[in-house]
Amino acid sequence: MAKKKSRTPPPPRPAQGTRPVQAPKVRHEPRTPRDPGRTRLWLIGSGAAVVIVVVVVVLATVLGGGSKGSALAAAGCAQQSFPSLGRKHEVELPKGYKYNSFPPTSGTHHPQPAVWNIYDEPVRQMNLVHNLEHGGVVVQYGDKVPAATVDEIRAWYASNRTGILVAPLPGLGDKIALTAWTKLATCPGFDEKAFDAFVDLNQYRGPERLPIDAMQPGT
Repeated sequence: MAKKKSRTPPPPRPAQGTRPVQAPKVRHEPRTPRDPGRTRLWLIGSGAAVVIVVVVVVLATVLGGGSKGSALAAAGCAQQSFPSLGRKHEVELPKGYKYNSFPPTSGTHHPQPAVWNIYDEPVRQMNLVHNLEHGGVVVQYGDKVPAATVDEIRAWYASNRTGILVAPLPGLGDKIALTAWTKLATCPGFDEKAFDAFVDLNQYRGPERLPIDAMQPGT
């Protein structure tokens, strides 16, 4: 009697409605090399964006100060900046020493600043330069400035007294000079907006700043 051959059972059929699991196909596509031109354009675009932001910030700063500068220009005030001549203390100016502006805005000055106040007589410039060093603003007017204009300056000072000193300076003639450290505005008359603008731009910016309490009238 012949033996029956063993048969390997077939693999089970998948249930109806299901699909046999297939191994995921791995794609081996070569990567496209980065275009150096596109990289360069991206870098240029990023740099341009940074430049634009910087320009906007600078313009905002300049225009903010520019509006105050415009007030001075509208009043006919000539604005000037001068290089600092230093901050040396001397009781008397050395022989032949000259300031680089009139009135002076920096340089060798007296060890004692003038008392913050409004004066009827000229104040020694050596002392006033020390006031400027502390961040103050000095307003001086010539001997040909009308009395009515002087009264306007006095009234303005009455509401802006901290860190401000007012005094006559005959050599200015019919002009009014506003000084801060290295800054000078020479005006043909009194203009409240212009004077306020000069103070806003330059007060408390001297190289040796003092507390505001130390710049009150009478100190």
